[in-house]
Amino acid sequence: MTFGIVLLPNFTLTAFSGFVDLLRLASDEGDFSKPVRCAWTVVGESLTPVRASCGIQIQPWQTFDDAGSFDYVVVIGGLLHSGPGASDATLRFVRHAAATASTLVGICTGVFALSRAGVMDGYRVCVSWFHYWDYVARFPGVDETLLVADRLFVIDRRRISCSGGRASIDVAAAILQRHIDAATVQKALRILLVEDAQRASAPQPHPPGTKPVTHPRVKRAVHLMEQHIGRPLNLEELAERVDMSVRHLQRLFKTQTGESPLAYARRMRIRTAAWLLTDSDRTVAEIAAICGFADASHLGREFRKEFGLSPNAYRADRVRADAGSGQEPRPGFARSLT
Repeated sequence: MTFGIVLLPNFTLTAFSGFVDLLRLASDEGDFSKPVRCAWTVVGESLTPVRASCGIQIQPWQTFDDAGSFDYVVVIGGLLHSGPGASDATLRFVRHAAATASTLVGICTGVFALSRAGVMDGYRVCVSWFHYWDYVARFPGVDETLLVADRLFVIDRRRISCSGGRASIDVAAAILQRHIDAATVQKALRILLVEDAQRASAPQPHPPGTKPVTHPRVKRAVHLMEQHIGRPLNLEELAERVDMSVRHLQRLFKTQTGESPLAYARRMRIRTAAWLLTDSDRTVAEIAAICGFADASHLGREFRKEFGLSPNAYRADRVRADAGSGQEPRPGFARSLT
């Protein structure tokens, strides 16, 4: 198997490293990392290094003109709103690969480049829940029945799209299991300390406290709420963005969730704040800003309504619960409580 990997400007390093490392570990025995079962090449318009979103730069090994054909062409994206996107040369390379026997793989926002190249028409497209509305805005004619934002990845004939992050390991495992024995892939996963690869049908992790919804317009509204946790949309903005009247949106939300849109959004923000209190060392003021509250006092009032405790008391209770269970306190919590 041969893999040609295209890195877009501001690509996500985790998505790249997770995908390549599983190829590397499954390709050879022992600790030699030789391209025995599969080979991978980073290709680009030129040999100029491509900057990841974290600042690390990767230099392509070959240019598009010098690269041969590949069994899989993998396009890895990242930040959408910072710097240039896929170049015209990249889009031409993608179209050329689509005309051959290559399978095209879009990881993270790499699928945006595949769609820009016009090679995703009629195929299902998997995007992160966080970028669902970005995709709809950039490709307004998309058939939304083909747009998937609740699964880790989608394999549709010779098109594969992946939501990104750690799911790049899962999609690499799914590809490898098409060609080599499952025991070899499982061994590679264990070396990466991944217990087992997730299936494509596994749900994407969503912000805590959200209730599942099925109506496509309500799903879009929920995705917008998730994207705008730090700057909540008002009801009129939300209804306009999903092309519905306020009253219709309210009725659908009540039917789907038993709550009004504003109550649903408030609960989402509160639950996200609770998760950040127990899984980060951020201050209450920082969490209030992240979750769209005016200040720490505003968060405190809303938090007491939901949990009957102040944010600091809630965090302290969780620290004590961890100590009682024998777990080590989460880093930074002692500092946050002083």
